[in-house]
Amino acid sequence: MRVNTEERRHRILSQARRDGAVDVAKLAADLAVAPETIRRDLRLLEKHGLVRRTHGGAYPVETARFETTLAMRTTRQVPEKRRIAAAAAELVGDAETVFIDEGFTPQLIAEALPIDRSLTVVTASLSTAAMLSAASTSTTVLLLGGRVRGRTLATVDHWATRMLAGFVIDLAFVGANGISREHGLTTPDPAVADVKSQVVKVARRRVFAGVHTKFGVSTFCRFAEVADFDTIVTDTALPTLEAHRYSLLGPQVLRV
Repeated sequence: MRVNTEERRHRILSQARRDGAVDVAKLAADLAVAPETIRRDLRLLEKHGLVRRTHGGAYPVETARFETTLAMRTTRQVPEKRRIAAAAAELVGDAETVFIDEGFTPQLIAEALPIDRSLTVVTASLSTAAMLSAASTSTTVLLLGGRVRGRTLATVDHWATRMLAGFVIDLAFVGANGISREHGLTTPDPAVADVKSQVVKVARRRVFAGVHTKFGVSTFCRFAEVADFDTIVTDTALPTLEAHRYSLLGPQVLRV
């Protein structure tokens, strides 16, 4: 059912604040309007400082400081995240030690890891550690110590960073709340940023895996530059030209 312009924009903003992000194509279908109408709405909302536009969508300004829960992330863009995870897991190669970040997409990567050979997996995620420990007898799981964050069920603070400082990790799968060419990879929480920054320091190879809506987004704490990564894995909704711009900074960009 069509709604008037003011009500449509109110719904868009409410949904962005509820879900943490909105997608142009889905909004157009749900609200029975053309995608260009949604883009105009988002431009106006951005002009008023209420949202920030991304490739194919937008996120509310509040997410520069706050983040969605792990439970919420398991309900959004799941097919894209599964494709990204499968493609990322194929990059393991001959790595013997792997870091799996907190978050839902990294958890899906963990599920896709090879189980026919020995691997040592280091993770800050309680959910990932429990899943891997139960799923494979050939995988050794090391859970980082520290304070457990309720929103993501992951450990942070100096216990985690001290453990990481003693490792040399072959391959790290790292997530972020935002990635931009100007500001690199960012996350809202300083404690989380510290853990991710330490991972980047101790890993020989680094892979960022995330959906297209994270691109062009900058949150509070920067923990890495785009050039720190060997590979970026995302979905095909990230425009080819934009993917090329990121590749010029150093990493190979895979759209799946």
